[in-house]
Amino acid sequence: MIHGKKIIVVMPAYNAEKTLQQTYAEIPRDVVDEVILTDDCSRDGTVQKARELGIKEVLVHPKNRGYGGNQKTCYDRALELGADIVIMLHPDYQYTPKLIEAMAHIIANDVYPVVFGSRILGKGALKGGMPLIKYISNRFLTFTQNVLINQKLSEYHTGYRAFSAEVLRSVDYHVCSDDFIFDNEMAAQIFWEGYEIGEVTCPTKYFDDASSINLRRSTVYGLGVLKVSAVYRLCKWHLCKSRLFPAK
Repeated sequence: MIHGKKIIVVMPAYNAEKTLQQTYAEIPRDVVDEVILTDDCSRDGTVQKARELGIKEVLVHPKNRGYGGNQKTCYDRALELGADIVIMLHPDYQYTPKLIEAMAHIIANDVYPVVFGSRILGKGALKGGMPLIKYISNRFLTFTQNVLINQKLSEYHTGYRAFSAEVLRSVDYHVCSDDFIFDNEMAAQIFWEGYEIGEVTCPTKYFDDASSINLRRSTVYGLGVLKVSAVYRLCKWHLCKSRLFPAK
């Protein structure tokens, strides 16, 4: 705990057997109260490895629900367990768990209600092996999103995120997609509800066992990102309606 606030780390897992132990070992247990792993019908030994490591909360989807669906299960369970701060950490070791404490302190001290670990702040992305085409796409999409949503994030596409329980209860993340676009829809919802998002510089690692999506799915994702931001702007202008952004 920090200032009496319960901190839960959630790990949405899919085929993370090879990297789970290294990720879990670096979680600061003097700060984190509980760890939840939700396995999205992996084809490897992720579940067995999680139980061997002593993770008490291991939830298993009988069918693959997708990246967004996996997060929904994580957040639902964290709130059920009374979390005050929830930190999503990918178990593929692409993001360092060593920033958990810093991200939790920012929320616990009421500086920001949401914190993203940004790969773009500083020079960590390319240095860590992010493919140039992904870097360029990230920068283009983020610029466009900032214009349409009227914000100034360094990136919207990080998978390292921390939330106060208040934010998770305020946004209806259940209406978001079960696919990869979930992250962007939820970020837009957070801004829609009037919350601010803080960022910390996060080094990243790209290697064979780190998760990624192929070109086709990346293209679909990019188009989806642009659509979310455009719908957000149109809803702000009262020119359309969306269940993601309820009228106020």
